[in-house]
Amino acid sequence: MDKLTFYVPTMNCASCVAKIDKAMAALASDGEQVETSVNLADKQVTVVGIAQAQRVASALANAGYPGQQVIDQQLAIKERQENERKEYHTRLWQSMAALALGVPMMLWGLLGYEMMINSPAQQVGWGIMGGLTFVLLITTGGHFYRGMYSALKAGSANMDTLIVLGTSSAWLYSMLVVVIPQWFPADTRHVYFEASVMILGLINLGHAMELRARGKTSEAVSKLIGLQVTSATRVTDAGDEIVEISAIKIGDKLRLKPGERVALDGDVLEGQALINEAMLTGEPVPVEKQPEDKLSAGTVNENGSLVYRVTAKQQQTKLAKIIELVQQAQTSKLPIGRLTDKIAAYFVPVVVLIAIVAAIVWFVVGPAPQLSHALVVLTTVLIIACPCALGLATPMSIMVAVGRAAQMGVLLKNGEALQTASKVTTVVLDKTGTITQGKPAVTDVVTIAEMTRDNQLAGNQGVDNEAPSPLSEDKLIALLASAQQRSQHPLAAAMITEAKRRELVLGEVDSFNNITGQGIVAKVGGHTLVAGNLKLMQAEQIGDIALASSHVSDFAQVGKTPIYCALDGHLQAVVAIADPIKADAQAAVAALLQQGKKVVLLSGDNQHTATAVAQQVGISDVIAEVSPEQKLALIEARQSKGEVVAMVGDGINDAPALAKADVGIAMGSGTDVAIESAGITLLSERVMTLADTFMLANATMNNIKQNLFGAFIYNTLGIPVAAGVLFPFTGWLLSPVVAGAAMALSSLTVVTNANRLRGLRLGAISHEK
Repeated sequence: MDKLTFYVPTMNCASCVAKIDKAMAALASDGEQVETSVNLADKQVTVVGIAQAQRVASALANAGYPGQQVIDQQLAIKERQENERKEYHTRLWQSMAALALGVPMMLWGLLGYEMMINSPAQQVGWGIMGGLTFVLLITTGGHFYRGMYSALKAGSANMDTLIVLGTSSAWLYSMLVVVIPQWFPADTRHVYFEASVMILGLINLGHAMELRARGKTSEAVSKLIGLQVTSATRVTDAGDEIVEISAIKIGDKLRLKPGERVALDGDVLEGQALINEAMLTGEPVPVEKQPEDKLSAGTVNENGSLVYRVTAKQQQTKLAKIIELVQQAQTSKLPIGRLTDKIAAYFVPVVVLIAIVAAIVWFVVGPAPQLSHALVVLTTVLIIACPCALGLATPMSIMVAVGRAAQMGVLLKNGEALQTASKVTTVVLDKTGTITQGKPAVTDVVTIAEMTRDNQLAGNQGVDNEAPSPLSEDKLIALLASAQQRSQHPLAAAMITEAKRRELVLGEVDSFNNITGQGIVAKVGGHTLVAGNLKLMQAEQIGDIALASSHVSDFAQVGKTPIYCALDGHLQAVVAIADPIKADAQAAVAALLQQGKKVVLLSGDNQHTATAVAQQVGISDVIAEVSPEQKLALIEARQSKGEVVAMVGDGINDAPALAKADVGIAMGSGTDVAIESAGITLLSERVMTLADTFMLANATMNNIKQNLFGAFIYNTLGIPVAAGVLFPFTGWLLSPVVAGAAMALSSLTVVTNANRLRGLRLGAISHEK
């Protein structure tokens, strides 16, 4: 579907979000499905389902929030950062200018000097101060007036409305007292010029500090976008040439030199290099790349030189999809934040009504001077009620958490997946590719010489005297790998990989016979080679196989597959092949258990192997030999018992279970299918990233709850206190200046608290253990 993104710089509170949502919802005509996501933290509005950008732009402008379309995200982020830098400096000097006048005036009153109008001299003096204050209202508060005007023109009210009403009423009252004091009772001729400029000074200062702190929240996306290069070296028949990324086509050959970033996704054609993929996967160790390996855009060549063929355009690379997913997740709404949206839609009108009613009550039944008290209450309620903190509470935490996750190599499809992950009680782990590496490898080679020695020590029979001289391990592996080149079995691939690891030279095969379910018989290098299971050895009447029984039994107990290897009718060795357990699997399972989660190992493999793997990593609940349909049924059974289930699989074979689970987590592969299908995708192969993800989810939800609690308490308690409910008991009435400072501080507190997630110490449980 069509997707349009707009940058809306004037959007600054929860009520703004509600009004934009309403305006976008009204855009949908008959038959159109329009989805809108509004990111207050990033000041972006994304609309899906409308192709005409002008329609969206007009709707935003009519709602009082003009915006500009984002075409290039990299350029848009740079422009936004530059705009925010300029706005930061503007708000800073506005704050300093307002406080430079407001602080002396406030001190004048606090030190006991006259702030009443009782003589012509005082009229002149305070008239001059009123004129200076008016200039500052326009220069340091002009943006609030413009924001209110845009909102009123659209038939709505926003945070700017509250600020303008509060500061203007204080200035207007004071100016009337200066110009026509005889209209006011003697005890109400107090001026509040200092309140107007102090409020503007403090709110602008709060905005400046908020902008500075807010810039850190989008650091992760900025870094990801910064990984996209603008040019590359294209290899042509006429030689190498430097070209812009936009000029490169799929199929072009690019040269990657040491220190350069990979420009676009591709397949290595020639050369060898160490590629640092940390920013994409979180893996700290560089990966060796050689012909036929795949490269991802944005990764760094630490050493070596490559030529690779481009397989994707810039907007189709894995990096581009990751950036899009991160931005999409950052703009998504959590169920916990929807209450805020509902409240915000009615917040400003209700606050204005409360302020007017409270002022009337004070004027009618309040103590003298009633008019002054009524003005103080009106101004204070309007200022302290600004819903900035409420609007920022959820999106700020989501933005930081999604960015933090991206740095770990964790992709969150939406904010809801994050919230669900925080509630997970049961983690179901697929065995292959999750706990194990998913690539069978040779783990042990026991030669006939070792078997003979062990049997002699045990007092058992020795080797047949007619057996040929034992071959060295390398010679045996070379023969096996040579024969296995004809086989498509995964265990054959393990033999060939082992031969490559040992840098052995493979020979030609004279004849090859694959016996289904048993093994192979081949002629290699003048020898008859038989490799397979016990059934094949017995069928081929191989001698000395009894010597291997104890070793075969040991391998079976730890889930390894034994391969008998015989040469010219006599046993030469037993090779154990297994899917190796990931190095951090045991520590990760321990961390999950320590977090209070139930951990289940699920596998389509045989029960013996699955149990052996589970024992090694510390899982007691093992379910093996299950089909994809049975995996789905297991998830449903756990959910029916009230458990919140996370299914961790490869994103393809486990698709039904991943879809049914409360949160599906694709582990390690990082394929397009996994990224598209799972709520959470772990690009890293490390299992500990899974435990870290749950830790981050819990910390994020706690952070959001802290923000919402603080914002709700601030507004819930702040408005009654500002209205003067404590005055009858304490004689204390909240100053508008204090209200302005509190409002600015509340927003800054929410942003700062959200940024604490950036420094969250992940993996703490397992590391401490």
